[in-house]
Amino acid sequence: METTKTQHKDEENNMKTAVVTDSAAYLSPEQIKQFNLTVMPITVIFDQQAYLENIDIDAPTFFKRMRTETNLPTTAQITMAQMAAAYDKLADEGYDEVISIHLSSGITSFFDNLSVFAKTYDKLKVYPFDSKIASAGESAMAMLAGQMVKNGAHAKTIMPALEKLRATTSVYFMVDDLGHLLRTGRISNSSAFVGNLLRIKPLLTFNQTGQIVALGKERTMKKAFRRALNDFKTDLAKLNYPVRVTIIDANAPKTNQAWVETFKTDFPDIPVDSSHLGPVISVHTGEKTMGFVWAYDWEKLASDEKND
Repeated sequence: METTKTQHKDEENNMKTAVVTDSAAYLSPEQIKQFNLTVMPITVIFDQQAYLENIDIDAPTFFKRMRTETNLPTTAQITMAQMAAAYDKLADEGYDEVISIHLSSGITSFFDNLSVFAKTYDKLKVYPFDSKIASAGESAMAMLAGQMVKNGAHAKTIMPALEKLRATTSVYFMVDDLGHLLRTGRISNSSAFVGNLLRIKPLLTFNQTGQIVALGKERTMKKAFRRALNDFKTDLAKLNYPVRVTIIDANAPKTNQAWVETFKTDFPDIPVDSSHLGPVISVHTGEKTMGFVWAYDWEKLASDEKND
């Protein structure tokens, strides 16, 4: 019996675990390298021409075209053929399992398709994980998984840790032009805004099922930010774990920096990072979108899991 337990332990120690995510996480090249992540590019379409995010089109080019093109862009899902090619490569490199962390199933059917595909893929074990968010929330999950792999963990312990991080993840964001979300159908309670598009700055979030929903309306971005900040302070007082905040923007770096400074002044003990939305998410939210994500500090969570 003891020999069997030892054999299982040795097999687990020798297992190689990969982490895959998608370009909607907006990880920097340095983060991708540091945590040994595979990032699948999502497709942006301008006038029937497809561009892979961060490969065929970058953020500056995208925002310039958004302001000048007559026909606004759309997006297309990563195909299962693309996922199979990525997994095949990892299998050829000797990986035994892959944790695949992706954009919320509440705003795309990709995750559901991947979950079905993963059941029949047999070159390595695939563990799909629904971030139920995008951007910095998704990237924190990818970095947590990557750090835990570096610490010697595998899917058996990483998947529960991802669920813990997801359960603590919240976001508020504000769009400068609600028309993009309405055009692409990515907001679930859009009827609340019909006829009032030009006079409001909605406060938005992701609900528990990963859908984008509106929490309220403000006249200006500053008022929306103040309301979100007050709600964050109320939430923070109830939390019993270390929090990390990430400020997100869509081509509004000066506002991002101002928000970072506000958070550092008001919450000096909380780590504050910055992240910038690129083409795929900005197709749906538009330029000048601002927001912030807060969750259990993934670095401390990775450390806590290592010491357990």
